[in-house]
Formats: sequence, structure tokens, C-alpha cells
Amino acid sequence: MSVTASFDLLLRGGRVICPASGVDGIKDVAIRNGKIAAVASDILPTSAREVVDVGGKLVLPGLIDTHAHVYQYVTGRFGMNPDMVGVQSGVTTLVDQGGPSCMTLPGFRHFIAEPAASRVYAFLSAYLVGGLEGHFYPQLYSPDGVDVDATVKAATANLDIVRGIKAHAEIGGFARWGIRVIEMAAEIGKRADLPVYVHFGQLWGLPESGANGEDADTILTRVIPLLREGDVLAHPFTRHPGGFVNREGEVHPVIQAALDRGLKVDVGHGSHFSYRLAKKAIAAGIIPTTLGADIHGYNTHVPAPAGTPDQHEDDENHPFAGQAKFSLVQAMSSMMALGLSLEQVVPMVTSNPAKMLGRSGDIGALKVGMDADVSVLTEQSGRFVLRDNENNEVIAERLLQPVFCLRAGTRFDAVAPILPQAVAA
Repeated sequence: MSVTASFDLLLRGGRVICPASGVDGIKDVAIRNGKIAAVASDILPTSAREVVDVGGKLVLPGLIDTHAHVYQYVTGRFGMNPDMVGVQSGVTTLVDQGGPSCMTLPGFRHFIAEPAASRVYAFLSAYLVGGLEGHFYPQLYSPDGVDVDATVKAATANLDIVRGIKAHAEIGGFARWGIRVIEMAAEIGKRADLPVYVHFGQLWGLPESGANGEDADTILTRVIPLLREGDVLAHPFTRHPGGFVNREGEVHPVIQAALDRGLKVDVGHGSHFSYRLAKKAIAAGIIPTTLGADIHGYNTHVPAPAGTPDQHEDDENHPFAGQAKFSLVQAMSSMMALGLSLEQVVPMVTSNPAKMLGRSGDIGALKVGMDADVSVLTEQSGRFVLRDNENNEVIAERLLQPVFCLRAGTRFDAVAPILPQAVAA
């Protein structure tokens, strides 16, 4: 190695975990011109203009949040500032789940994706209205609110940022319209050749006429046959009816069959998550593929835009009740508290989402020549209290927290006001 300053930055002495490269060990990571220039042991400090000692820390490919809500202002109280959820929280890539639609995608590109320091993709809403305050206005999400042709056209014309389709399969919608909306969403995904990300677990209340013969426990078995390899089942551990665990407390047998034929599972943590049900699903062998945080303005402390509705069923039941601040890194700690290892969790936020997005050559790895998207975390040992939105507690013996990230070589410290503090048991 030349003693001249051939690198701009050297991250020295951290535990580098890169599932895509099969690397897990004490390594140095060198950056040049915003790209990964070398990952090796004992790179000479004199070879870099700046050296950052990351000894004792985790150095990971830039974290990817597969379930974000960052169409700020346009989606009302749902929409978070992308860089608050992203680079300021140690996360380099965000996937907005269903905020923009075929009608509002140009605004999402111009006002959100392009100016953000974070890398921003979208799963385009199957509905014309997109995200908005949809839980208040179910009538907007009927089959009449879906235009298959227009959505396919918008998606395929914007594949640089549109990497999938977002839809909902839940009892409130089924009671109103049956399965038709999901059939249309599946058609959009097939024609656009993009994965469909399906929300399970109740979103809308039942209409005045009741369930109209629908049963939340049959939705999964009816929807899964419509889906293709690579499509994503979201909110597996939801506390609401219609998730992976039925009313008898058993994991639906169709889930394993779906995974066997190539469907994927995203945690979609957020307001739906239940430790009680997650334990049952994981014990049954259901290990998520990806880990989306699902942070939005209803489950963390950010000011609501003036004039948005005041009440929502999750307002008093935040994730980590009493500790409503939240992040993707906190969701990683949550998975580890459920018994998954760090080595199992890291792919859920790096290499696996990169595959889901069809972007394994660009993100999710620390490989020479790729953009220097890097997340640096601390790992504390002890006893830490985590609470879900059913107020169940688990004790985490290891707690991850973000320190900083690099987005294409530019450093961003983890200063987001939504980041939680450790709560000791």
C-alpha cells in the first residue's frame, strides 16, 4: 500500500458485516470519490486523508428501510421528513410504501426523492389517491379508485425510483368490495413486472353493514394464490385481525407454502407490531426476509400538519409505549430481542432488501466500486426494556443504536429527534 493519501476516508478497525460479500470480521473500509475503494485488514492510516476510528462498532452496508412514509405534507400526518427517517437515523436508503400514486408520482420525484440526501425509492400505490389520510377515507380505496393501465404506465416510465406496487388485503376493504382491489393490484404488478407489497391486518373499520360474510382469517388463503414469486407479505406480526396468526392463535399453514414458492415477508414494524404474535410466528419458523420500520406521524412524535384529523386508533398505543421515539435500528434490536441473531438481522436491512428492489448491484453491500453507503452502529450489552403497542414487554440484552452513516461518502451523524434513548430494565 502506498503511503500517499490515496483514499479520502478510512473507517478503521470496526466489525464489518457484509452478507452480500460474505465478510464478517475486523476490517478497514476505504472510501475514494464517494465509492468503496477497499475493504481489507490493516489498511495503512497514512493512505487516507481522514481516518475515523470505529473500533468496537459495527460497520454495515448502508441500511435500507423497506417500509417508510416520507411523502411529507402530501400524505398528511403520515408523511415524515425523508432525511429524519433516513440519513439522520443512520439509514441510507428508504422505500416509501404507497405514498405516491400514478397521479402524484411527479411531485414525489421532484419534491422528495431528488432533493433528499437519503436515497429514496417508492412502491407506487395501486390506488389513484395514493397514501393521503387513507385510513379515514376508505371509500377512496375501492375498485373505482384503481386505474390499472395508468398505474402500469407510471410505474414502467419511472423505474429508476418505482421498484414495486403497494396494496392492502384487510377485512375492512374486503367487507366493502371483496377481493377485487387485490386482483387489480396483482395485475398491475404482473404487467409492470414489479413486486407487490401487500398490507395484511385490519386498516379500515367495518362498514355499518358489518363484515358482509367476509372472514379476516380467510384473507391470506384467498390472496396468496394471486401473488407471484418475489411479492411481499407485510405486517406478519400484526396485532390486528388478518395477520399470520389466526384467532385460534395458530400460524396459518399457507404461510410456509407461500415462502416455499418464493414469496417474501417484510416485518413492517410500526403501529401493527405485537411481540406476543411475533414470538408465535418465529417459533413456527417464519423468519422475515426484510425489516421495514413503518415509521409515520401517527407512531412517533412529530408535529401534525395543521388541519389534519385529530384522532386515530393508534394514537394512544404507540410502538414501544412510553418510548414512542422509534427507528429502523430500534426495530433491529426488536428482532434480536425475539431471539434472532445479529447475523440473521443484518441481511434483513442490507442484502435482502437490495434484492427485493432489484438493486443488488447498487446498494446493500460494501463492494469495491459501489457507492459508499455505510451505516455505523454501536451495540450495547445489558438489560433494556422494549414495549410494543399492546404494551407487552421484552428484555433486550443487546441494544443497537446508530452513530453515523455515509451516503455516497458524505457523513451524516445520527441526530434525528425521533431516535429513542436506551431504557434500562
